[in-house]
Amino acid sequence: MSNNLHNFVMGRWAPHEGEGIPQYNAITGELIATCGSEGLDYADMMHYAREVGGPNLRQMTFRERGLMLKKLALHLFDIRKKYYPISYQTGATKGDSWIDIDGGIGTLFAYASLRRQFPDKTFYVDGEPVNLSKEGTFIGHHIMAPKHGVAIHINAFNFPIWGMLEKLSVNLLAGVPAIVKPSELTSFLTEAMVRDIVNSGILPEGALQLVCGSGHGILEPVTSQDVVTFTGSASTGRMLKAHPKIIENAVPFNMEADSLNAAVLGEDSEPGKPTFDLFIKEVRREMTVKCGQKCTAIRRIIVPEELVEDVQLALSRELQQTTIGDPSVEGVRMGSLVSRSQVEEVRRRVQELAGESRIVYGDLENFEVTGAQKEKGAFFSPILLVNDDPFNKQNTHHIEAFGPVSTILPYKKMSEAIELANMGKGSLVSTIATANERIARNFVLGAAPYHGRILILNQLSAKESTGHGSPMPMLTHGGPGRAGGGEEMGGVRGVKHYLQRTAVQGHPTFITAVTDVYQVGARYKEKDIHPFRQHFEDLEVGETLITAKHTVTEADIINFANVSGDHFYAHVDATSLEGTIFEQRVAHGYYILSKAAGLFVDGRKGPVLLNYGIEDFRFTKPVYAGMTIGVRFSCKEKIAQEKRDEEDVRKGIVKWLVDVYDETGETVAIGTILTMVKMREQEGG
Repeated sequence: MSNNLHNFVMGRWAPHEGEGIPQYNAITGELIATCGSEGLDYADMMHYAREVGGPNLRQMTFRERGLMLKKLALHLFDIRKKYYPISYQTGATKGDSWIDIDGGIGTLFAYASLRRQFPDKTFYVDGEPVNLSKEGTFIGHHIMAPKHGVAIHINAFNFPIWGMLEKLSVNLLAGVPAIVKPSELTSFLTEAMVRDIVNSGILPEGALQLVCGSGHGILEPVTSQDVVTFTGSASTGRMLKAHPKIIENAVPFNMEADSLNAAVLGEDSEPGKPTFDLFIKEVRREMTVKCGQKCTAIRRIIVPEELVEDVQLALSRELQQTTIGDPSVEGVRMGSLVSRSQVEEVRRRVQELAGESRIVYGDLENFEVTGAQKEKGAFFSPILLVNDDPFNKQNTHHIEAFGPVSTILPYKKMSEAIELANMGKGSLVSTIATANERIARNFVLGAAPYHGRILILNQLSAKESTGHGSPMPMLTHGGPGRAGGGEEMGGVRGVKHYLQRTAVQGHPTFITAVTDVYQVGARYKEKDIHPFRQHFEDLEVGETLITAKHTVTEADIINFANVSGDHFYAHVDATSLEGTIFEQRVAHGYYILSKAAGLFVDGRKGPVLLNYGIEDFRFTKPVYAGMTIGVRFSCKEKIAQEKRDEEDVRKGIVKWLVDVYDETGETVAIGTILTMVKMREQEGG
């Protein structure tokens, strides 16, 4: 690695100007590299992203962007081992590095697979249409299109790779380019991966730029189309969120800040029970993983007052087994803080906490280090404190030591535990360790407004649980108040953060034309050929078959009851209808659906491979013997599918609006069915 980190700016690698910021090996104290951002023209960089990267991404569909992420994830997965030795220099152990490296790549894979929940289009149709008029000639719908700006990601030092990839995967899937600004303490690891991303040629030009230095001034050129995300300390986040350009241009600002997360031991747990042991192991893990430098780390350990000593002793025994030292040495379970400056910062915070709480495990000065020299590296002992009066001694709820530091707090009853957890004034995550469903429910409902995520910990899910400190790509990562008030990831929710939601109003025919989804009341397109005789590509949204009609008889109702076994009184017993909405024996709703299928299906072998399912079917009017029904069968939406392998058939899913009406023209049943339809064979394939 060069001793001079480069920034990736407007499609080229550029060395920083000036002396730069030194980056040191957290284990040995040796100089790794220098980084800087002096001389960068952020306005030019953002213009380049908006004018080159944005159009390149927006011309791709969600499916194409998802496949791009999959290709990138596969590429990085194949070379992931090269990043581990670099990661060790940040003080991370192999396990810590796995979370950062493999976890980050795993997030790419997760968002790549999310392409299946989006249409194969450049935009997204959100929700259901809304009828805005009596006759149905004026409706509204929402679409979501990629913003014409750039995502600016300001990341923390603790996860140089995961922090980048968990944000980047979302904005790229949405079709928005990014400028990534990792922490200048660990950007040497981010730069190593970005070089490989750039060299792979997988991302289109302008999709990604990198600033390795401090990034002073990076927010000055932001516009209303840009999105800013921040991960780091609450104080820094608040300062950036109040930037005049952010306020003036109403720039979306997503903040995920360090918080005073809590783990609560339920009243039903006691030493010797599985939940107690799981709780101790989870707290120990969260104190020592990444040397406690996680925004989700457990800072407050809330336990029944009669179990304070038991928890203290059990947790101390676990911490005693934690060997501190060089991550490359066999047996080392905890590395170091990221820098010597962080050692001094965490030390100050511990001393502040010790003003109201007593240290019951660990020492700021005297601890053993394996395979390294303590005075050269950024090593720190796990520190466990006890606050015996947490409602009055409130430093614990205000001060965070961003290292392997946590405090035990006693409570008398669960309502107090909930109150203590909520006194963190907003947290990313909390854990309730209990085998009692009532306790779990009460805690979740009481703590939910103050927490972005809650883990229920017990042996039923412990084997597969990802634990307290692991945000998952398909769930939101964020929290209220001190935690920043933002949400990252969250599956489809996260992608929508980079899309502009727009309400579109008009006649159903025009809303159909805009959304490419057939709307009730839109103009029909009739063809001479039956829709089931056409391949996927030949079908048009709005194409409609008006079927023959059928008059329902008493025999139909009786026979369907016998065939289906559905002898519900309203279908078979005319003497039981008094006090109901029915005037006579009513046809089964499922008979109406079945008969509708008999009317619209073409039974000959053709491009339709199978019935794929039913969505949102409703029966809106009773059908009695003597009434005549017909079907308006319309192609509602087309969703192309990917081939699983070379032997797979090319196909797609077609959604059909099934509108069953009676002799008056009034709808009696309406819903959507799905069919799997074959595509035409490609030439030579």
